[in-house]
Amino acid sequence: MPGISRKTTIALAASASIALLATACTGRPDSGASDDASKETTVTFWHAWSAPSEVKAVKDLVAGFEKAHPNIHVHVVGNMTDDKMNQALRTGGAKAPDVISSFTTNSVGKFCSSGALVDLDPFFEKSGIDPRKTFPKAMNEYTRFEGNRCAVPLLGDAYGLYYNKTAFKKAGITAPPKTWSEFERDAEKLTIPQGDTYKQLGFMPNYHGWETTTEHYLGQFSPTYFDKDGKSNVAKDPAFEAAFKLQKKLVDALGGYRKLETYRSGLGDEWGPKHPFHTGQVAMQLDGEWRLGMALDAKPKFDIGVAPLPVPDDQADQYGKGYITGTIAGIAATSKKQNAAWELVKYMTTNTDAVVNFSNAIHNVPSTLAALKSPKLTYDPRFKTFLEIAANPDSTTAPASVNGGVYLTTIQQFGYDYESGKATDLKAGLKKTAAQIDTDIAQAK
Repeated sequence: MPGISRKTTIALAASASIALLATACTGRPDSGASDDASKETTVTFWHAWSAPSEVKAVKDLVAGFEKAHPNIHVHVVGNMTDDKMNQALRTGGAKAPDVISSFTTNSVGKFCSSGALVDLDPFFEKSGIDPRKTFPKAMNEYTRFEGNRCAVPLLGDAYGLYYNKTAFKKAGITAPPKTWSEFERDAEKLTIPQGDTYKQLGFMPNYHGWETTTEHYLGQFSPTYFDKDGKSNVAKDPAFEAAFKLQKKLVDALGGYRKLETYRSGLGDEWGPKHPFHTGQVAMQLDGEWRLGMALDAKPKFDIGVAPLPVPDDQADQYGKGYITGTIAGIAATSKKQNAAWELVKYMTTNTDAVVNFSNAIHNVPSTLAALKSPKLTYDPRFKTFLEIAANPDSTTAPASVNGGVYLTTIQQFGYDYESGKATDLKAGLKKTAAQIDTDIAQAK
């Protein structure tokens, strides 16, 4: 599944591996875009998809491009990890990719700052395409770093709230929660204790839970991660303190960290049919758009509801927003066929029908504003919630950083310490976290 490859643990590995780029790339190389894209040529495209249905979808996407551009042939290589891509981007060579697609948006900062991928703004300008009018706001943000647009969105993920409609009805809840106070109240109502454990848990709030990472929570609070000087804002922006406090309050209200962790340890795997939302053991779930198909495939014994995640009470007017991430594509700086490579990237990421067909095939969120509104989209009516979240200008993402997602790891680690009681002074902990983030970034430059 696409979501698997964007899990935090894999993102961390990618952040670590991509740091190697800094040792091999110095500055930003010349564009090298001197090839004639109208001549017969072959470009190499590396991507990370591996499931048979996804591989077929990529094959169909490329076939559509080759039909529109009969002189440009595409050699497709799938199931490529970020480690392999990074190595190829450093060394180049005849077999290296001209175009890459990565699940890891956390890598954009390093891709851009190291010069591993070329700045695409000149290509957009040459083609008369305005990215700000083409892509949703959050997707525009996570494909840029310090003025360099070295990546472009290629489908996306939007996070929302799944809920058990049958459990809601039994608990007397008539609609999904829109604010955090409503969410907390509903989570408690939906929780059914059973001795030292739970017959049903309203929501698993722990950061080790399924997709309940700090950045996914924080997306609803619209924080500013860095100030204008690039310094961590974690200890200054009140959104961070508010998010940590409300999550900890929910943890305590639902039985406490240890009891919740004990329950979580006995539940099913996130990517299998025994996911606790599928089985009814957890009544509400923070998750991405891919969960809908997986949940329906598991044939649960209840009706599934989908809604945007609740927002803080003081941001009730922004209900409908969510956290956005996704797959990115870019052109290798080592490529000698950058104009031809651009034709492929442009087709895959800005051609409305191509984006729509790819979205329909792998059930991810379309990554252009036009595709999000296309009547050719085919989806379960509930999927529309994620389309609306993706198009919402208040939706958020985590900004690119020169050392990838290391700063997110640091925030997440503090989250583990705070929710478990290992860290008790929130303000002091946030200051220490900010200092560590600044140190790590300084060392990466």
